[in-house]
Amino acid sequence: MIPVKNADQIKLMREAGRITGEALVLAGEAIKPGVTTKHIDTIIRHHIERCGAKPSFLGYGGFPGSACISINDQVIHGIPGSRVIEEGDIVKIDVGAFYRGFNGDSANTFPVGRVSAEAQKLIDVTAESFWKGIAEAKPGNRVGDIGYAIQSHVEANGFSVVRRYVGHGVGEELHESPEVPNFGTKGRGVRLCSGMTIAVEPMVNVGRPDVRELKDKWTVVTADGTLSAHYEHSIAITDDGVIVLTKVN
Repeated sequence: MIPVKNADQIKLMREAGRITGEALVLAGEAIKPGVTTKHIDTIIRHHIERCGAKPSFLGYGGFPGSACISINDQVIHGIPGSRVIEEGDIVKIDVGAFYRGFNGDSANTFPVGRVSAEAQKLIDVTAESFWKGIAEAKPGNRVGDIGYAIQSHVEANGFSVVRRYVGHGVGEELHESPEVPNFGTKGRGVRLCSGMTIAVEPMVNVGRPDVRELKDKWTVVTADGTLSAHYEHSIAITDDGVIVLTKVN
């Protein structure tokens, strides 16, 4: 069953989304060569808790951090720890905040200092593909319309979309129905309707779409060792257009 939210619930989700988005912005500002991923995670946790919320990821399925922090060929679910961020890295941070019964979920990829032209293009195309996707997030369209728009933009730029992991509904639970793949066929999949809240999150690789999980049972990396980028916002679909719940103006 796909949960549909009313106006009051979406208002609460905007608050959870604001806290999530603020934490992600603060994390991005703190990224620089020489800091550890644990340091970034601590900044995220402190902000979320200061706002009276809880980190959605902390303890989720046993995850030990408040955020997923993944570097270079790490796609998602990187565990914060002693790894030191270096010049030229690209750092993916995925954050969730639970506030007054609802979750926000958002991610971005941050370049550290000067990065390669390929890395910057990957970051840009991944973010662009998100916006292409949510342009199709309107009542009466289908999930496949979102995925098709994302996939088309990514592949037109010479990159590939991860298929093993997908976007999802978000609300009272961090992961709800429906699944929202970053690939698909126009006119196929679940029909979208006003009141649906979903997390759209393209994960894009320079090389092949194949990924593998490391021995820590969390960190996912590209199978061929190439770079990967990640971009995500929680959104609400309404009759008046999309509300990007986790975007901080």
